[in-house]
Amino acid sequence: MRQGACTIIATIIMMLLAGCTVGPKYARPSVPTAPVDAFKETDGWKIAQPSDELRRGAWWEIFGDAQLNALEAQLTISNQDLKVAQAHFQEARAMIRFNRASQFPTISTAPGVASIRDSANRPYFKTTSSTGDFVLPFDLSYELDIWGRVRRTVAASREEAQATAADLETVSLSLHTELAFDYFELRSADAQKQLLDDTVKAYQDALQLTRNRFEGGAAPKSDVAQARTQLQTTMVQDTDVSVERAQFEHAIAILIGEPPAAFTLAPAPLHVEPPSISAGLPSQLLERRPDIAAAERRVAESNEQIGIARAAFFPTIVLTASAGFEGDSITNWFNWPSRFWAVGPSALETLFDAGRRRATSQAALANYDATVAGYRETALTALQQVEDNLAALRILEQEAQQQKDATASAQESLQVFTDRYIGGADPYLQVLTAQTIALQNERNEVDILRRRMDASVLLIKALGGGWNVSQLPKVAQLR
Repeated sequence: MRQGACTIIATIIMMLLAGCTVGPKYARPSVPTAPVDAFKETDGWKIAQPSDELRRGAWWEIFGDAQLNALEAQLTISNQDLKVAQAHFQEARAMIRFNRASQFPTISTAPGVASIRDSANRPYFKTTSSTGDFVLPFDLSYELDIWGRVRRTVAASREEAQATAADLETVSLSLHTELAFDYFELRSADAQKQLLDDTVKAYQDALQLTRNRFEGGAAPKSDVAQARTQLQTTMVQDTDVSVERAQFEHAIAILIGEPPAAFTLAPAPLHVEPPSISAGLPSQLLERRPDIAAAERRVAESNEQIGIARAAFFPTIVLTASAGFEGDSITNWFNWPSRFWAVGPSALETLFDAGRRRATSQAALANYDATVAGYRETALTALQQVEDNLAALRILEQEAQQQKDATASAQESLQVFTDRYIGGADPYLQVLTAQTIALQNERNEVDILRRRMDASVLLIKALGGGWNVSQLPKVAQLR
């Protein structure tokens, strides 16, 4: 008996030593890049300064707005979508433990106590007997992972957990970006509101001027009507801005986990200039975007699925063992002669499945090709987003200077036509035209600043918000 047990153990050891992992080894797919490792839109634009680097995590601090910093911190704690993403990550971590359990034996027991009476009419033996059956078995089952199926399953679950962690960072980046975007839109609406409030006061003074001139006989009544129309039209625009501002305030409330009715932001017109942001290199972008990291991890996971599918073509070797005590009464249940045991490996091989395993393997290969294409498309989209916002910032900076000059000219023109009207040299229509042009240019100047701030926020998002792939949880942290 001892010799037989030694033979079984030796056979198991040889199987373990001969174990191998079938399937391809993983290599990160390449991504199409430009011949020169530089963004096209940074050529000849700005030289990066050390202060231009984004802070990891709290990237919004680069804008230097204390109110924005407080709102972003509250979002990190209270946003419900972020909590959903965090729960998905915890779920993925639990699946690692679930799959890793297959690397260890499963031990079970099913104790039983029964009184057994044989039938008097059973075939061949016409006797009646009654016995007791007292059993305390312990069963062990362990799959020898010779072909790497279990190891690849555990690796795949780890890679999915890393991808889910990157998904969490992507959601966090998107939500924080959305908050910053809505915040600057709201502050832009405050600036528009302030501009229109000031304009309404100026138009009220202009209306009083035309009334005085009409009452003095120096101007026709039509001038008063035109001035009143200009004032009322501007008041409508002033009121309309409040609708947009209220919507952005409500959106911010939801992002920070508060009901809109309980949240209010005091007006504060937007006057700051966009910060300088270093774009870095395109090759670095692959390490800075969490969505790219998630796509790459899922490529690695799909590579593991190929190996799992190929392992199905090989036999499954299972080591089973059973031991315990069995007696016919409680008095001899735990006696030494009542012991029993059995141990030995078994093999299970599918001889015919009508092409099921081959189809599974082909599906795994197709899924790998799809994830590779998705990874490359995600990287290309990221490069496009960076180039788009770099171009927007570069062009809008030029446009802002041009608009500033145009606004100054419009203000000068308005002053000239107002003075000429007071002097009786020009009709009031010239003043109305100059007022409309001046207001349009002033509103354009505020709108360009809004677009520059929005492009800055979107550029930070496109660059990954200061995140780096080194922040992904390591294998040791996912046990």
